[in-house]
Amino acid sequence: MYLKFGIFNILFLAKLHIHFVLLISRQGKVRLTKWYSPYTQKERTKVIRELSGVILTRGPKLCNFVEWRGYKVVYKRYASLYFCMCIDQDDNELEVLEIIHHYVEILDRYFGSVCELDLIFNFHKAYYILDELLIAGELQESSKKTVARLIAAQDSLVETAKEEASSISNIIAQATK
Repeated sequence: MYLKFGIFNILFLAKLHIHFVLLISRQGKVRLTKWYSPYTQKERTKVIRELSGVILTRGPKLCNFVEWRGYKVVYKRYASLYFCMCIDQDDNELEVLEIIHHYVEILDRYFGSVCELDLIFNFHKAYYILDELLIAGELQESSKKTVARLIAAQDSLVETAKEEASSISNIIAQATK
């Protein structure tokens, strides 16, 4: 369903449920996982191994959708990382591609041209950003500005906590001299 507002077309999206998010390097290393459906650790390991094998061996000119175990896996490669999301068979693949792109744009904005090393050394930030976008496998926030504002507020809280911890450590050190 499209509504026209000036020069912008707005798409009202149906609810979709993302079962999990995987970020996999070209070498098959898992850089981030987020599970929104219940999987045992053994099942998670098997899923990662299966999907890594399927996605990493696909040619670059093939489509970014893979049917897998009655689901669809939507993926997109950015630099050396594959961003993958698993959805139900009847969900909209293009919407998921937009969510992936949206996540990458926010990561780029936060890290200033995000790379694999940013995600390795700042994985907690990548998870926090993902949690601002998706809650329980559903899109929570579509505004990049709002997400950026929330991340800045979180960074500010962390800095304040570090400063307080440092000042308390200094007080204790001086008291024990």
